[in-house]
Amino acid sequence: MTVQIMAEGLVCGEGEPVALRARYVFPVSSPPIPGGVVVLQAGQIVEVGTRGSAQVTDLGNVAILPGLVNAHTHLEFSRLDRPLGRPGIGFVDWIRLVIEYRCRARGALQEGIALGLAESRRCGTTALAEIAQPGWPVEQFASGNTVATVLLELIGPTDSRAAASIKLAQDHVASARPGCAWRVGLSPHAPYSVHPDLLAGAVSIAACHGIPLAMHLAESQEEIEWLESGGGPLGEFLSRLDGFEPAAFPPGRRVLDYLRILAQAPRALVVHGNYLRDKEIAFLAARADRMAVVYCPRTHAYFRHEDYPLKKLLAAGVNVALGTDSRATAPDLSLLAEMRFIARHNHAIDGPTILTLGTLAGARALGCEHQMGSLEPGKLASLAVIALPECDAPDPHELVLNHDGAVLATLHGTGKLAHLYTSDATGTA
Repeated sequence: MTVQIMAEGLVCGEGEPVALRARYVFPVSSPPIPGGVVVLQAGQIVEVGTRGSAQVTDLGNVAILPGLVNAHTHLEFSRLDRPLGRPGIGFVDWIRLVIEYRCRARGALQEGIALGLAESRRCGTTALAEIAQPGWPVEQFASGNTVATVLLELIGPTDSRAAASIKLAQDHVASARPGCAWRVGLSPHAPYSVHPDLLAGAVSIAACHGIPLAMHLAESQEEIEWLESGGGPLGEFLSRLDGFEPAAFPPGRRVLDYLRILAQAPRALVVHGNYLRDKEIAFLAARADRMAVVYCPRTHAYFRHEDYPLKKLLAAGVNVALGTDSRATAPDLSLLAEMRFIARHNHAIDGPTILTLGTLAGARALGCEHQMGSLEPGKLASLAVIALPECDAPDPHELVLNHDGAVLATLHGTGKLAHLYTSDATGTA
């Protein structure tokens, strides 16, 4: 069957509703609907079912999903055509390559972010959490075509740099005017790059303004070794940095110590969490309403880390969202590819759960689950259209996750409008 996907542009405005039928509609908050219909009006979902109150446009052999939620990305690296280094690279060696790249790419921040936002939309993403550098181009996020949480990256391992970063954080929060199209957040980078005073200051600002924090934590074995002993490859690397203050980072610390600090923020994202221990998992599970772990599957595989504790996290009740990280560690910014990676490599996780990780769990992590993450009346007209194979499956999730159908279009409501972005695919299913 061949179905032409409608041309890119305005799909629905303030007037008549638009009804779209697909072979399957995946609300996420309820079971898949064969021959499902999603009715959109004024930039919102007004009906989800098998019949619509408006004239129906049949998209044919496709799936309609909620817009995907990328809970962790660094768009600045979107000019890269392949990851930095090689698979299995040591974490410290990779950090050196990141520093070198940032030196080479100075002045190209705006281009990288523009490319990353465009790629994200083509890949079905309608909400993302961007780790932004100082000087990030606010105009790139002004359209509201993507629900962006812009978390300013804070790096300051010394007293003086910590004070300067706190000032940057305050300015970033102040720059978010009422009604602006993006949402503000902060990202104290990692335990080894954030002075305790900076972390405490970021948490205080977040609590005062009700904004989220994100921190890279339990990311590598080198980090765990350094926290516990102050040594190892990461300790050696840090000791050679100008101005690093080892007295501010005494050995004998644990990831749990950082989780207890982050828990004082209104919302916290633990990015990666590759080496979380049982007590830390239990701590996060007990605070799943405001703390989440962001798993980046292909980045995890790129570094050849130990098996990710996804099953243990989910069984404990931790809210786990998904991220693409960046093109510095992954081949593209496709969250659908991340979900398909889990389906191929972790057969203990079922299709409904995987789909939730990339949609509703991510929306919960970012605090926008009332707007998106599932197809329900009253939520934004935020969805992705994905080509399906010409076959059947016992579980329709397999048609999305176990095949390579492209994202044909991404739809996102802004205000009383909804805009459609077609992908690089042929436009047929």
